Amino acid sequence: MSIVNEKLIDTILFDVGSTFTKATAMDNVAGELVWLARAQAPTTVKDINRGLGAALDGLAAALNAKTITARNVQATSSAAGGLRMVAMGFMPRVTAKAAKEVAMNAGARVLEVMSFEDKPENKLEMLCEIRPDIILLAGGTDGGNQASLLEDARLIVDSKVNAVVVLAGNVSIQPQVEAILQQAGIRTIRVANVMPTIHSLNVKPAREAIHEQFIHQITEAKGLGKLMERLTVKKVIPTPGAVLLATELMAKGTREEKGIGNLAVVDLGGATTDIHSVLPYLEELSIEEKGLIVTNEKQLSYRTVEGNLGLRVSARGILEAAGEKAILARAGLEGESLEKSLHGYAAQLEANPEYLAMSNQDKLFDRAMAGAAVEIAFKRHAGYIAQSFDPVMGIVPGTPVGRDLRRIKAVIAVGGIFTSLSTDEAAAIIRDAVHNPGISLLPKENIRVIIDKTYLLYAIGLLAEYRPTQALRLAKRHFGLAD
Repeated sequence: MSIVNEKLIDTILFDVGSTFTKATAMDNVAGELVWLARAQAPTTVKDINRGLGAALDGLAAALNAKTITARNVQATSSAAGGLRMVAMGFMPRVTAKAAKEVAMNAGARVLEVMSFEDKPENKLEMLCEIRPDIILLAGGTDGGNQASLLEDARLIVDSKVNAVVVLAGNVSIQPQVEAILQQAGIRTIRVANVMPTIHSLNVKPAREAIHEQFIHQITEAKGLGKLMERLTVKKVIPTPGAVLLATELMAKGTREEKGIGNLAVVDLGGATTDIHSVLPYLEELSIEEKGLIVTNEKQLSYRTVEGNLGLRVSARGILEAAGEKAILARAGLEGESLEKSLHGYAAQLEANPEYLAMSNQDKLFDRAMAGAAVEIAFKRHAGYIAQSFDPVMGIVPGTPVGRDLRRIKAVIAVGGIFTSLSTDEAAAIIRDAVHNPGISLLPKENIRVIIDKTYLLYAIGLLAEYRPTQALRLAKRHFGLAD
């Protein structure tokens, strides 16, 4: 095939990660988006533009062109890391739930949750130690508790942290709290209360405010301003957020195209293991069936991030969580010498995160650690079958508590370990991870497992806001889910 000088296509989608910059090309054929090719290059931290250029060159080569341009260019990024976030509120469970929901796809990492149960001096110490980029200041339903917001605002002033405060508590006291913070030179962003009533969460305004701060941070990083210049949509979405948006789109569908129903995504990386689940059936529950939504996992979308479970940077975290014996047993191995070898291998991975398993033993270790990480992450994400009475909560033995994943129809697996294996080998890691649920409400073992070999999910998430039906149809065809 001859090489053309310049090729114009419909869409190029970038993902600027901490290690690799990925580029995906798509075209419009008879009104439908068609996946063309993907390429990647090492992310160049000092000047992100070099990595972008190299990824584009690889994409052009894959399409037999010297250069490539597109009508639509969008991007996700995780290169700048997440904003360091602290949440402060009144009720501990409510604040923790709101903080997780707000940070779920906004580009923030919740490092601490504080409530009335924490002593003021302890809160002050934590603020000074963490030095957060952003503080979610919540507390009180609208018209409810006011004292906690006022007290926490004064503690923030005393801490002298250089943070942006997203004020998302009781709206009746927000003006007074804002005045306290602004008089101390602390930048504040007022948004709607994250918990306006006892039965509901309203996290979107706070999430959007934090997302804007994420964009501001990455555009100030070296070279990332040049990324914005390349884009036709002047908005960079955090990569985990894009994956969640893709999961929601595929599960729920659009008016024109039916979704596939209850869906989970396992994103196993070098530093973390993320679980996303979207359960459309929960939207059909009545308020009585949901109960207090802020104290359970009965919302439509849910994401958990296990920061100590990763196949490279956090490899020893998997050993600490599962134990060397249990990990070796997954590979049919045992023995003290192998336990020492596994421990040494994990230490080597943390010291050299770019290492690729070469020997058969290293490959077995990788798969076994991957299975352990996925199982632990799933069990932390999922609910469980109660084993004892709780008269206060009205729980009896046998009652499902927390997020019930047993209705999940499919699991999509993302990550280098899955792309490096055959489809059957990669799917086996997921199936083995849910094989022995115990009391956990895990997906069934016969679940459909889909491997995202081409890292398409972030791209689907980018397209979800502007071209949802086209994006959904592309995803269903690409993953073999078309009706």
